[in-house]
Amino acid sequence: MLKNKTFKTIFPAIAVPFNEDYTINEPEFRKYIDWIASIDGIDGIVCNGHTGEITALSREERKRVVEIVNEEAGDKLTIVSGVNSESTEGAIEMARDAKEAGADGILLMPPHMWLRFGMNPRAPFEYIKDVADGADIDIIIHLYPATTKAFYPIDTLLKMCTEIPHVKGVKMGTRVEPIYEHDIRVLRAKSPETVLLTCHDETLLSSMFPGMDGAIIGFAGCIPELITAAWKAYEHGNMKDIHHYDDLIYPMAQAIYGGGQPSGEAHARLKEALVQRGVFSNALMRKPVLPLNQEEKDWVAKGIRDSQVGKVNLLVK
Repeated sequence: MLKNKTFKTIFPAIAVPFNEDYTINEPEFRKYIDWIASIDGIDGIVCNGHTGEITALSREERKRVVEIVNEEAGDKLTIVSGVNSESTEGAIEMARDAKEAGADGILLMPPHMWLRFGMNPRAPFEYIKDVADGADIDIIIHLYPATTKAFYPIDTLLKMCTEIPHVKGVKMGTRVEPIYEHDIRVLRAKSPETVLLTCHDETLLSSMFPGMDGAIIGFAGCIPELITAAWKAYEHGNMKDIHHYDDLIYPMAQAIYGGGQPSGEAHARLKEALVQRGVFSNALMRKPVLPLNQEEKDWVAKGIRDSQVGKVNLLVK
């Protein structure tokens, strides 16, 4: 029986556990993927995202991550791999690697040099089109915040969605509410087949309100049972349940994101939450992200307690 490939779902953006020597801990990673795949309401998974430390992994490690995810859940989940490169040719190579390893699509990030220096207005469209043509794989566009120089204006975004057939969706990381809602309305009107996914971990429930098709969210790799329950409440339009799950999710959002956007330190706190839930044996992050201090660990523990999520205990043999 073939799996139902879909981009309209909750995509947990998963972390990667490391051994003490910072190599990938494959046994723990496999158990983690199996747990995620077992959660009702999750039909997709994103690996090699920022939560998965994409910029700290080698090309070979990124490909291996996709291979492991495919081996464990390729028959159940739509697999999307992040692609990040400072060159078009590098992005094409990584997209081909992901496809060869079993990915159904890629999450294509802008070159990070654009964050510092900006870009020619024509460059983003050419970049996405060149990768689509060169790798022949479905693409979810990773839209960066409107406050950055790497943000794609709505005219550019609409051109990508309507003129590049491989573009199937957008991870709407706008993070400026008036622009976010405006651009969603334009895309819905002029490119209704484009899948729109929130990634606003820190304001998840409110970011669903404009009418999203799902989410790509690191948070869902940490408390998937709460995120999927909240999504079901949203789909059913049950405001009482929406507020209930929002109240449960909020303490963990504060513990991990602290009221701000995701960052390397936020991803370290997310890994610590996975340790405290019994999913990972350590919270090692590759430097320059530094280990948490005890106060930060206690902050995570309080979030877990107040959100009423318990132990998963995947490490028990």
